[in-house]
Order: sequence, then structure tokens, then C-alpha cells
Amino acid sequence: MADGFGPRLRVLLADKGVSMRAAARSLNYDVAYLSRVINGRQHPSGQLARALDELLGTDGELLSLAVRDAPSPVSEHPPGPTAEIERMKAGAAYLLDHADRHGGDTVAPAAVQVWQSAQRKLDSGEIPESDQSRYLSAVSEAAEVAGWLLFDAGKFTSARAAFLESHMLARHAGDRKMQWFALDMLAMVDTECCRPGETRRVAEELLSQRRTPPRVALLARMRRGRALAQMGDRQRALSDLEAARGGLEDSLTARDPEWAWWVNTCEVTGHSGQALLDLGHPEAAMSEFRSSLQHATPRGAMLYRAELLRCHVAVKAWRAAEAELEEISALLDDIHSGRNRRSVHQSLKAVHRESGVPSVLASLASETESRLRTFEVA
Repeated sequence: MADGFGPRLRVLLADKGVSMRAAARSLNYDVAYLSRVINGRQHPSGQLARALDELLGTDGELLSLAVRDAPSPVSEHPPGPTAEIERMKAGAAYLLDHADRHGGDTVAPAAVQVWQSAQRKLDSGEIPESDQSRYLSAVSEAAEVAGWLLFDAGKFTSARAAFLESHMLARHAGDRKMQWFALDMLAMVDTECCRPGETRRVAEELLSQRRTPPRVALLARMRRGRALAQMGDRQRALSDLEAARGGLEDSLTARDPEWAWWVNTCEVTGHSGQALLDLGHPEAAMSEFRSSLQHATPRGAMLYRAELLRCHVAVKAWRAAEAELEEISALLDDIHSGRNRRSVHQSLKAVHRESGVPSVLASLASETESRLRTFEVA
């Protein structure tokens, strides 16, 4: 398989001058796992392929190879639960990759369809008892994927319902890793909707569980830090976020769930910036957002730019605000994310609230607002 995932990754790492150990450290993956993938002893997960595409700037090439090289469940198994589970996972990888590039608006309905179709099959009693547990876990993951894409599309109530269903299914399957994931996603929604009490309760539930894996605990501290910042508790908020940042230095352990790959410096730094902004420290927040921007997906870049716009407006840095708004405007046709549009709306409100805004910036803000309304109508 000379043109397969492992050999191609080896060439890309060499071209970029990145060692296998440095790549593993940057992505918070176990170096032994990455070594097995490179040497063809283990098939890469979709999450790893997406993370490597982001790290190496390969525009989805590695994800395509990972999906292409995956063993075909249809050829190895008769049509049935195993083949359906593999199809769900492959479909989710494509939908998530699309959302990272272009936002979740257009793919969220497809993810919901996959999840609900699988759940109907589960509810109908079609799945043999011997496959029930695996299928429950797979449907729980499908609900989580649908919830994430609904969240990115700005459908927060529907996203919360999907995460609650994901948690329930994972509990019935005895899948603790998916239970942790669903709880973290619920905390994410509560943070976005400014329900810090709910976020904090979920985070503390995760931290109170026995043998919570390091990366799950790191996420819980990050969520709790955001909640405390929304409550105005500066000291404890920054302490939690600093603990989360410090925890990134530790490698993923064998107990950490595979989905925790995305818990990286970019993610924690971005949340630190949002916490600082909530606490009324826009200048400190700026450096965090700029740092996250360097490693963000296209969808994430738009979100961080919207937050940077709010920072510039807060300190009356009008030229910088104008430049940021022009960058955001250029992204609107490519990134269709209801959550991002909501963040841009909030930043534009900040522009209109401030006194002394130059006419050029005010005009650009009004034009951008009009463009956002056309997306909402569509």
C-alpha cells in the first residue's frame, strides 16, 4: 500500500520537517499509537486523520485516504448491524470534515436523518440481541454528531435534545466514554446559552466521578472556568483555565477516550480568550484569540475573528475593527454556521452601541448586518 495512509503521512511529515513525536505531542496523541498507524499496524481513526490534515495543511487529503483504506464492512460481513455501524462512522467523518471547512448549516439535517433512522431501527426491535450494545453505542455517537452539527448551525435547543438522547443511549449501552462526551457537549451548549449554573453542575459531575480520564477532567475544568467567568469569579475562572492549559502537556493516556483528540492548545486558548472577554479584559483576550486563530479550522477562524472584533471595539481600536470586519465579511459566503453568525451579530451590536465609531466602520457594520439577514431568510 505504497500510496496508503501511513506511507503518505510519513512523506508529509518529512516534507514539513515535523517528527512523529512532535506531531503526536502537538495533537495530544500517544506516540505509540501514531507509530502503529504510520507503520500500517493500525487503521487511523477519522478524528486522527482530520487532526493531521489540520496540522499539516493537507486540505482533507489524509481523511480521504483513511476512509478509502478502511476495511469494507460490506465485503467482510453480510448486510446487518456491523455494516450499518461502519457506514454511520464513515458518514459522520465526511459530515464533520465538511462542517470544519464550511460550517454545519447544510449538513446538520443529514446527520439528524442518519441518527433518527438508526434510532427507529433500534426502537423497532430489528437489531439482534447479540448486537444491541454495539448498536446502542453507535446510535449514541450518531446522536452526538447530530447534536454537534445542530449546535454549529445555531439550533441550540435541538442540539441539547440530541445530546440528552446521546447520553441516555450511552448509559443503556454501558458506554462510559460516550456518556462523558455527551455530558461535555451539554456543558458546551449551556456555556453558549449563558447558563453558567448548568455548565458548572455538569462540569463538577464529571470531575466527581471515579477515575475520570485526564483529558475528560481537563475539559471539565475548561467548561467550569468558562462558567465561573460568566459568573464574574475571575480568580477561580482563570485558575481552572490555567489548570486545563497545564494539563495539555501530559500525553493522552490509555484511559482517555478517542474523541478527546480535539482537546488541544487552540481549543483551550480560545476558551481562555472568551473567559477574559466575559471578565472585561479585552486586551488580554486579544492575544489568546490571535494565538488560536493560527491553528483554527476555517469555521473556527470565523468565530475567533468575531470575538476579536468585539475586543477591538471594546478598546476603540477602530482601524483594527474595520480590518477584522472585512475579514469576516469575506468568510460569509464560504462559512455557513448559525453559531458563527450569532457571534458576528453580537459583535455588530457592540459596534452600534459604542460612541465615536467612525462612519466607515458603522457603514460596513450595517452592510454586514444586511448580509447576515439574507442568510437567515434563506
